[in-house]
Amino acid sequence: MPYFRTYDDAELHYRVLGPADSPLPPLVCLAGGPGRDAAYLGDLGGLAVHRQLIVPDSRGTGASPAAADPGRYAFPRLAEDVEALRAHLGLERFALLGHDAGATLAQAYAAAHPERPTRLVLVCPGSRLQDELPDDAREIFASRMHEEWWPRAAVAVQELTEASDLAEVRDLLHAAAPLAYGRWDEPQRAHAATEGAQLRPVPRAGFWQGVDEPTREALLAGLRRVDCPVLVVTGDRDGVVGMRAGELVAAAFPHGRVRPLHLVGHYPWVDEPELFRPLVEEFLRAS
Repeated sequence: MPYFRTYDDAELHYRVLGPADSPLPPLVCLAGGPGRDAAYLGDLGGLAVHRQLIVPDSRGTGASPAAADPGRYAFPRLAEDVEALRAHLGLERFALLGHDAGATLAQAYAAAHPERPTRLVLVCPGSRLQDELPDDAREIFASRMHEEWWPRAAVAVQELTEASDLAEVRDLLHAAAPLAYGRWDEPQRAHAATEGAQLRPVPRAGFWQGVDEPTREALLAGLRRVDCPVLVVTGDRDGVVGMRAGELVAAAFPHGRVRPLHLVGHYPWVDEPELFRPLVEEFLRAS
């Protein structure tokens, strides 16, 4: 398995998917959760067919070791791991995709290194960095109350606010999982079944630790210096973060635009790969 050495001499793991002889530039892909193994990204609905995907395991997830200092799980510090990966790969500039909390990490990286990204793809991002938490995810969830899974999911969502036992949290996450998908068919069920075992509680808890108001404001100011095109993908059935958060994220960039997808939840490549893959490829290939 390939590893790279980061700023504090830790060796972190990454996967390489797709053809080594592809003429297309690689796409670095950051997982969310936060603190979830990057395996849940799969090949992002077939994006690895024509180009290489570089998928790092963040500290304490997948095959990457835990951080010696818990402060290194905070996403501004994780951004420096991404910079170490870039240097290891020998990429002067590169395209970067982030999903969910990985989109927050991608924003932190772009703010710190605005000259590096050629393109940013932010998939179903939240807007905590923008200091706004729209409530349309709740509206999306409520609009689906006629579906068979909804009563149990609604209870699980409430119980998650009080749960502390890891096994219980994992069970509740699985019960609430349908709210994250555009529909609840076999591909979605199989994808959701992996979540509990892939979540790492310590990296998850550390993701926002130490990110105070001056740090947040500095990151937002840095986004105004990001000159590359930015595509924000949202789903109109995303009961996790909703759609308005993506609009706020896109507005934080000089060249950000939003593309909503119909009947798509928090994992667009699972719900509608034939919509998601061409959209991202077209954006990456645009001159």
